[in-house]
Amino acid sequence: MLKKVVIVGGGTAGWMTASYLRSAFGDRISVTVVESKRIATIGVGEATFSTVRHFFEYLGLREEDWMPKCNATYKLGIRFENWRGKGHYFYHPFERLRVVDGFPLTDWWLHKKPSDRFDRDVFLMAAICDAERSPRYLDGRLFEQEYVEGREPGTSRTTLLDQGTQFPYAYHFDASLLAEFLAGYAKERGAAQVFDDVVDVGRDERGWITHVQTAEHGEIAGDLFIDCTGFRGLLINKTMEEPFISFQDMLPNDSAVALRVPVDMEKRGLRPCTTATAQDAGWIWTIPLFGRVGTGYVYAGDYCSPEEAERTLREFVGPEAEEAEANHIRMRIGRTRNPWVNNCVAIGLSCGFVEPLESTGIFFIQHGIEQLVKHFPAQEWDPELTASYNGVMADAIDGVREFLVLHYKGAARTDNAYWRDAKTRTMPEGLAERIEQWRSKPPTPNTVFPRYHGFEAYSYLAVLLGMGGLPVKATPALALMDDTAAEKEFQMLKDESLDLVKRLPSQYEYLAQMHV
Repeated sequence: MLKKVVIVGGGTAGWMTASYLRSAFGDRISVTVVESKRIATIGVGEATFSTVRHFFEYLGLREEDWMPKCNATYKLGIRFENWRGKGHYFYHPFERLRVVDGFPLTDWWLHKKPSDRFDRDVFLMAAICDAERSPRYLDGRLFEQEYVEGREPGTSRTTLLDQGTQFPYAYHFDASLLAEFLAGYAKERGAAQVFDDVVDVGRDERGWITHVQTAEHGEIAGDLFIDCTGFRGLLINKTMEEPFISFQDMLPNDSAVALRVPVDMEKRGLRPCTTATAQDAGWIWTIPLFGRVGTGYVYAGDYCSPEEAERTLREFVGPEAEEAEANHIRMRIGRTRNPWVNNCVAIGLSCGFVEPLESTGIFFIQHGIEQLVKHFPAQEWDPELTASYNGVMADAIDGVREFLVLHYKGAARTDNAYWRDAKTRTMPEGLAERIEQWRSKPPTPNTVFPRYHGFEAYSYLAVLLGMGGLPVKATPALALMDDTAAEKEFQMLKDESLDLVKRLPSQYEYLAQMHV
């Protein structure tokens, strides 16, 4: 079996990988992280989606173990502002749709239109986010799911789409603090940390990596080398010469400017969601952490200069941004063709990145690590394992690309060249056909991107209905059906939302007790 794993690059990707591998394999392999002191982690506020809980559970970490140390907060979804016009917003939550008489509640909403707020009418999370509530009571209990799960058979014709309950939240956290925390976790479990710069990479006659040459520690040999060097792709792209596939023709946002803004969050309040506010050349993220706000403007360099972007961001934040130092980031949008080549595996930004609009950066890291463990090779290096891994990672990133393109195609904004051009850019193969299907029948699990990429049909429905730029029609059959059960469900969901808003504590109140 392989014994020595060398991870080049620390940060979130490197230390998530080291932690997971030590948890999975224990002392049966050695893990060494080679981390440069000169290359800092970007360290902006980081948002995730709900599958990230599996990572912490796998490591045996409770929320109270790591959240206070990383200034973490809860994220119940994403709030999109101004994507269809100034002043409009909607939520894409972590919440599967209820189904009435075989049709998701969104279909009934299109048929009945009980209000102009589809997200408040079909999801609980919209009201909880608006009221800045915690998903947990002060005693730690997760807010009730018995509204759907606890009904006795036969008392309601309502079920959940796709079966089971969507876990209701993810997290926001300080990426630098999480990397630091996980470094401590991994080192306590035997991982080695080498602070040094890689100055050369040794390879044998087959092109396989034998060692990395460091400036001060000499050669560090290994069996498997993991590239966590970010957009540089030091091992996978520069050493192994594996090409990078750009998505720039479909997703033109290639730059960002970020600020870490100190804020009195008790006074401001902690909205339990990421906010994505559309701008003239992209969008601004707002990520509330415990003690500060992480914010940044993701934009297309063809439509906006770095100076204009920073000025826009500072004006958006207001006086609190005056002393905040701006961090300008050039993003590489796309994916490495094959993230696993010979004995080198790319994880994180070196593998791929599809702008942070749906918080998929950490998801790609986690998915890459989990799949590496599932595909971990024996000494003979079965090429089928490598091919399978590369296919799984390509599918996930390509699927997210398609989902993000839908945001821009579906946004009703057409007030400048950036937003008008969004409607005419190249689309991934298959998306145009799917959009035509959705014009006649809203997305179902059978008509969205067919391979795993983290998003389900309800996410597509939320984006289509919220963005407002692509027409979506109700299923004609509903006009012939009795809508009594659907009307009852709309009222029940409204009552449940009001009840939860009354009983749940604020997010700040809940997290403050965790920091005591």
